[in-house]
Amino acid sequence: MRVNPIAILISAAATLAGQPPAAPTPAAVGTARGENVGGYNLTTAFETGYRFRAVDGNYGKYRSDVNYGNGLRLLSGSLTVHSREGRGGLFDEIVLSTLGLGNDPYQSSNLRVQKNRLYRYDFAWRLNEYYNPALPISFGEHAANTIRRLQDHDFVLFPQSSLRLFAGYSRNSQNGPALTTVQQFGSGNDEFPLFADVRRLRNEYRLGAEVLVMGVRLNILRGWDRFSDTTGATLGAASAGNNAGDLVTLASLRRAEPYGGSSPYWRATLGADHKLWAASGRFSYTDGFRRFYFDELASGTGRFGAAQNRQILVAGDGRRPVAAGNLTISLFPASRLTLTNHTAFHHARMEGDSVYREVNNATAFDNLLEFRFLGIRAISNLTDASFRAAKWATLYGGYHFSARRVRSRESETVGEFSDLRAAEQNNRLHAGLAGLRLNPAKPVRVSLDAEIGRADRPFYPVSEKNYHALGGRLQYKTKTLELAAASRANYNTNSVALAVHSSRARNHSLSGSWTPRDWLSLDAGYSKLHLDTVSGMAFFAAGLVEGQRSYYVSNLHAAHGGVRVAIRSRADLWLGYTRVQDTGDGRPAAAASSRGPDILAFRIAQVFPLSFESPMARFSMRLRGKLRWNAGYQHYRYGEEFFRQQNYRAHTGYTSVLWSF
Repeated sequence: MRVNPIAILISAAATLAGQPPAAPTPAAVGTARGENVGGYNLTTAFETGYRFRAVDGNYGKYRSDVNYGNGLRLLSGSLTVHSREGRGGLFDEIVLSTLGLGNDPYQSSNLRVQKNRLYRYDFAWRLNEYYNPALPISFGEHAANTIRRLQDHDFVLFPQSSLRLFAGYSRNSQNGPALTTVQQFGSGNDEFPLFADVRRLRNEYRLGAEVLVMGVRLNILRGWDRFSDTTGATLGAASAGNNAGDLVTLASLRRAEPYGGSSPYWRATLGADHKLWAASGRFSYTDGFRRFYFDELASGTGRFGAAQNRQILVAGDGRRPVAAGNLTISLFPASRLTLTNHTAFHHARMEGDSVYREVNNATAFDNLLEFRFLGIRAISNLTDASFRAAKWATLYGGYHFSARRVRSRESETVGEFSDLRAAEQNNRLHAGLAGLRLNPAKPVRVSLDAEIGRADRPFYPVSEKNYHALGGRLQYKTKTLELAAASRANYNTNSVALAVHSSRARNHSLSGSWTPRDWLSLDAGYSKLHLDTVSGMAFFAAGLVEGQRSYYVSNLHAAHGGVRVAIRSRADLWLGYTRVQDTGDGRPAAAASSRGPDILAFRIAQVFPLSFESPMARFSMRLRGKLRWNAGYQHYRYGEEFFRQQNYRAHTGYTSVLWSF
């Protein structure tokens, strides 16, 4: 599979917000054998303590990235109960684990209960507090402070038999206050802040079975997925908008936009393994139903001071059936040769009577747009071969082909006139790949790969058209030392009717770990991602502007290191450091560069230089056989070079006691 450079950048950016906290403590406490109670063996461990934090700078940005606060916590907990003879009463095993219960913004709990050969029950619960303080350019009016709660229940009957029956239920809810904006009485007019009460809910129910007969495994699942979004937006009081100097005002606004539907689905998988061949297939079909309604009534004054009264209605019932399937066949004609063919099919449709109606009550003007159909069909076939020429050398290559067809049909009605518009576009992609794996010496592994692809009519300006990817990895591994180096380049050039796009990405990385003694281990790593993109632009600004381009450069450096020291089997010390920095194109200030569009605001946004670093330390000392004392500290520093409003420094830490009983 090709590596998407945008995905690499997103992953690196996620590192900024996803830095693992210093707590809980990974050290063990108590005896590994646990305690015997009746016919069961029990092991328990719970860590409770106090977190603290001090923030200097943008507290909202800290909350969106880290969000740990002060207070008591059940940092972690675990309980295992095992039947000593494997023949317990109602159960043979209970496994419970918790993380951050109490006041942490990220909490989870997992439970497993099972009786050998009869049943297994798995439960997972998670809570995430999401805080988005909004970007400075939106005046803080696109903020959200919501809580997402997720839970999953899975029950399996006869888990170790050739016939298994299972059922499941999942729930996902999001609630909380938010801010948004609305533009009224014209596309170039003022913006008005609105309060939104987020209410989203999803429920999924599952029933299925799996059977194994003569080496062939068949799994069938039937599911019902229901969801609803009843988020509403209100205007607290009459507003002059963000631009108080113009004549546009909003006196009142009433908006209702309930949205819901269901997606019943079937899913089937089939697999078989034999000495000379293996096959696996998967098929799924979802018949989605959507029902939505949008009713907005707004009154106020326009940009010339005239009274405005406008109503917008959007409603419809739609279907979104999606069918997908794939079949993989592997042949082993010789011990050194493997042939694999993979065929996949995907077909999605959106159809229904979706109607957009805009009514200007002041002029009695009526706009009507009806959506009828959108269909996307994709077929792909991949053929790969792998040949082990020698014990130390393996060659592989392949040819990939995919075809996508996109069709749409919509009708437009204005007054007494109607028009039906139909469109179709086809895209075919041909790609070839080759690679080499070498093992010249026992500790050394080398892999090289290359891929080149050509597409005739890509659907989006950023889709792959004429691209090639080159990559390599070198690894040296012994019992105590492991070193690795990797490099990858992805180039893509695209040109469609409306825009031109090209991108170049190069990713280089080094990593290593060393354990010279049982009580000492070290690890470190460094990676650099270079990404530059050039895209054509056409936009409206006092008329249609064409012939402009968007130019963006990113040079992302990420480094981490850590050392662990065990002190006389009684205490553990761990020190770590992480730093991520995007140097952009090297500009020291937010001045316009010589490349990109003629508009200054666009030229300033060609780079986004920032830095993030987080040193941390953790210490754990065994006080008694079943008791440990722990302490940790972690520092966060986030800095944007051009826009310093979101910069912050934070000191966080904890102290806790880990015990078993």
